[in-house]
Amino acid sequence: MTDTHQQHGEYKVVGGKLVVVDLHSDLDPRTHPRDARITAASVNGDFFLEPDEALDSLNAALIGLPTRATREEIAESVRAELPAEAHMFGFDEYAIATAVRRALGHATRWEDHDWEVMPAVQMPVEMHVALDQVLTEEVGRGTRPPLMRMWDYAGRAVVIGSFQSLVNEVDSEAAERLDATVVRRITGGGAMYMDEGSFVTYSLSVPQSLVDGLSFADSYPFLDAWAMEALTSIGITASYKPLNDIVSTEGKIGGAAQKRLASGGMVHHVTMSYDMNADDMLQVLRIGREKISDKGITSAAKRVDPLRSQTGLARAEILDAFVQTFATKYGARIAEIRPEELARAEQLVKEKFSTPEWTARVP
Repeated sequence: MTDTHQQHGEYKVVGGKLVVVDLHSDLDPRTHPRDARITAASVNGDFFLEPDEALDSLNAALIGLPTRATREEIAESVRAELPAEAHMFGFDEYAIATAVRRALGHATRWEDHDWEVMPAVQMPVEMHVALDQVLTEEVGRGTRPPLMRMWDYAGRAVVIGSFQSLVNEVDSEAAERLDATVVRRITGGGAMYMDEGSFVTYSLSVPQSLVDGLSFADSYPFLDAWAMEALTSIGITASYKPLNDIVSTEGKIGGAAQKRLASGGMVHHVTMSYDMNADDMLQVLRIGREKISDKGITSAAKRVDPLRSQTGLARAEILDAFVQTFATKYGARIAEIRPEELARAEQLVKEKFSTPEWTARVP
């Protein structure tokens, strides 16, 4: 006997339209679930598609696919079935794939999770990078809710990307002279100079199912859509400049980086400049003219202050706007780091993040 299951999935394209899929799949109790297939499909939404008949092709492309089909397999089937003269507006084959994966339970939505938000707590920068690993591992294992966590740090720090060369990126003598702590984080991307009170940084620790079906590039604006709303609430209209830069009409505000862990969790973090001393930054970081061409720096004597100058707000007000926007949008509850998580982070600082073996792992 065959049991027919109905599934529903939705995906709102960032900057585009809503794609909805309603599916039926057959699950024969005598058959391994890996062999289950989609038996009926209806693609719908507020997108535009020409000609009308192409909708039948979209539906046909999904019928017969395994319920465990990957994002690329679904997209390829859509491309193969869609007539050459067809045009999709406001969505594409990958948007359909994401909606299908959500319908089949492989991908999750923001509203499928109970969220926590952690306001900024001042602690050593080594603890912040260690907590990115600890909290994200816990989220991946399902032993804690996903969360957004704000950073705060006293003093000066340089945080380099996981794959950057320490020697090529940091002037160690200048860092020592300015008493700037140098640490390596687990995510890729570029070096960040973080003067006390000069930055707005947050980390998202989420299950990878939240970005299932999204390309690596698409996951950046998807995960930071709420942050664009937070920026709007303080008077800044911002957008993404691929791959990982956040910009306003006045120029670059900040950048993002990610890391997917074996536990099934992923960390996504963003650092935005509030009011930074560019002279100190250029002493510590080995940044050439090409690298600073998009950072709004015309003189080493200037300060880089997009959030301060564009809003006129105190940094504390901006941090609060981010916390309140996230909490309101996702129904997140205010939370604190658990004692056992703090203890594990402290252990990782001693064993990893404060050691030369890790910090200089790429000489």
